[in-house]
Amino acid sequence: MITRLSTLFLRTLREDPADAEVPSHKLLVRAGYIRRVAPGVYTWLPLGLRVLRKIEGIVREEMNAIGGQELQFPALLPREPYELTHRWTEYGNSLFRLKDRKGNDMLLGPTHEEMFTQVVKDMYSSYKDFPVLLYQIQTKYRDEERPRAGILRGREFVMKDSYSFNMDDEGLAETYRQHRQAYQNIFNRLGLEYVICQATSGAMGGSASEEFLAVSPNGEDTFVQSTDKTYAANVEAVVTPPAPTRPIEGQPEAVMHETPAAETIDALVEWANNEGITVDGHAVTGADTLKCIVVKVAKPGEEPQLTAVVLPGDREVDMGRLEAALEPSTVELASDEDFANSDFLVKGYVGPASFNQQGLTVLADPRVAEGTSWITGADVLQHHVVGCVAGRDFTIDGYIEAAEVREGDPAPEGKGTLTLQRGIEIGHIFQLGRKYTTAMDVQILDENGKRSIPTMGSYGIGVSRAMAVVVEQNYDEKGLVWPVAVAPYHVHVVVANKDKAAQEAAEELVRELDTAGIEVLYDDRPKVSPGVKFKDAELLGIPYTVVLGRAFKDGEIEFRVRAGETSTIPVDGALDHIVKTVKDALTNK
Repeated sequence: MITRLSTLFLRTLREDPADAEVPSHKLLVRAGYIRRVAPGVYTWLPLGLRVLRKIEGIVREEMNAIGGQELQFPALLPREPYELTHRWTEYGNSLFRLKDRKGNDMLLGPTHEEMFTQVVKDMYSSYKDFPVLLYQIQTKYRDEERPRAGILRGREFVMKDSYSFNMDDEGLAETYRQHRQAYQNIFNRLGLEYVICQATSGAMGGSASEEFLAVSPNGEDTFVQSTDKTYAANVEAVVTPPAPTRPIEGQPEAVMHETPAAETIDALVEWANNEGITVDGHAVTGADTLKCIVVKVAKPGEEPQLTAVVLPGDREVDMGRLEAALEPSTVELASDEDFANSDFLVKGYVGPASFNQQGLTVLADPRVAEGTSWITGADVLQHHVVGCVAGRDFTIDGYIEAAEVREGDPAPEGKGTLTLQRGIEIGHIFQLGRKYTTAMDVQILDENGKRSIPTMGSYGIGVSRAMAVVVEQNYDEKGLVWPVAVAPYHVHVVVANKDKAAQEAAEELVRELDTAGIEVLYDDRPKVSPGVKFKDAELLGIPYTVVLGRAFKDGEIEFRVRAGETSTIPVDGALDHIVKTVKDALTNK
């Protein structure tokens, strides 16, 4: 079927929308692919829906290729299954909660592990039914505090989520491997530049976890790569090599010093150097001081507790890493009110010893190894302690990844140093294990007739987000530049000539292209100038534009590759040339 611009439900804009910050948001709205309804909620207009459906088609083909079976759960769900896994509480304010007319608690599904687990439990009871691989492509809902960047981070979005059920861990590992390869196939077909990164599991739980991050300067995620390219990880999952332990015996006793106006690390270092204090024979730097950050940590359903996070003074706390390390607990910095209500806290001079004395938790960066010596707060106004030794003068309750990761930090296992880049998460795969099947009491008879709990994998792709990511990696100053595989149409035919013969030739060409299986957008608007038509063609971003203009009288038409070269081709051979070009592009020839 031929789509004519004269009747297409479309309005393009010449100016960027006021609330748009990133290129994909600006261009998808300007080009008439999506339209804002509310913060984080968008209407899919005809062009946008065509692209979305093509991305869904690619995802569906690759999922089916590894044996996935598609189903679809409702978006409106009961509370009870999410209570069993504690996620009714763990999701906190991100969950859309509502009540039906009878007062029953309901939610809009943010993700569907519980529902997949429930349906397998209800339908299968024998190991002979396994393995099972199910998936859906469906709208999800999360009440983002600050929805932004258009469809990159919305409150309503389309996801593909698949779930595997295996009777043993070896089966799970194989299914995980198949998904990993399927995801690579999908993102390769979308033409994306991406990196596979080690990741944290977060509220999903489980063990192995990897993210697929599309490289983009507008990405919300920071990831690292080793200089030898053999290691990549989301910054939240970076593991800091621990410092070597040191013997405690023989180290000088800790000494308290008056340190006037030394409430910052820089001021403390200046004081130490002015006093001639050294550490292991060298002048004091920020790395020799111990920063003690006071936070409030609340486990699900419990009251927040004051907690100390200690790290070298030359490092800042990365709240994203800290939150990921403590999930599903929530964490926030202690307020002025918290300090005022806690006599043992002296702002600017806090040390870990006071937390030990109060029976509160002290969490440490891996660099704060047993036996290491530090200059830290003395819990007394305008005083610090020099020679405060970990394991002697204060006790560490656990180690945590909370410090910022820097360019040039050592990579794990001696794989060079780390480089930092920005990326957008487009996929995430988890080996969940038995968290959900245990919580929901899924018991299957194994081959020995004994009850066994199956193990799960969870695999998500942000389908609507992937559309925005394609734009983030494919645009120029004139507009969108769609890859052929997901473009709403393959060819954009423009009549830039009022000559009747040219118009008739265009009509015939689009009919023949349609018959040949080429998707055509035909700009047949009679009262629109060629200049406006060309600007619209560039903004819409169709991969190939065919122009019947002035050269038509000489038996030639223009063939424009979006963001590429323009050539002239004879009218007589135009059909074969266009069809071959498009089909070669679709098959990556």
